[in-house]
Amino acid sequence: MKYENKILIGKIVSPQGIRGEMRVQTYTASPMDFQKINVVSERFSDGAFHFVRRLNPTSSVIVARVDGIADRNAAETLRGVDLFIMRDALPELHDDEYYQADLIGFDVLRGGEKIGRIACFQNFGAGDIIELENGDMLSFHGAVVDLENKIVTVK
Repeated sequence: MKYENKILIGKIVSPQGIRGEMRVQTYTASPMDFQKINVVSERFSDGAFHFVRRLNPTSSVIVARVDGIADRNAAETLRGVDLFIMRDALPELHDDEYYQADLIGFDVLRGGEKIGRIACFQNFGAGDIIELENGDMLSFHGAVVDLENKIVTVK
């Protein structure tokens, strides 16, 4: 699967119950976004993913089902599967807005000095973290993004 046209939006983390439903850790702004987006994966056909419900009102985990998955054992085979949306299906952005995926490869500056290049973003529950190509991680909170020059300045 080529990733340049896809944006990672979640991951199947475990089966839910005995009828083939599964828990999905969402990476979208709201877990409820999964109700209206076309989720794609190399492990199932287009249109096979279906939102069932949010696990609870404060969780970023949803319950979903995939066509052809009818029991817990079959759902277990999808544990760890990444879920994507096609890049061109994302909403248009306003000026000075960006998707984090668009910042990958940007230089990161601190105090005017280049400290690395963005490899990816992580979020372990306490906020977004920039992971640099050298493995260092820093908070994205308060970062200033210069889209024109492809620079992110951090504190």
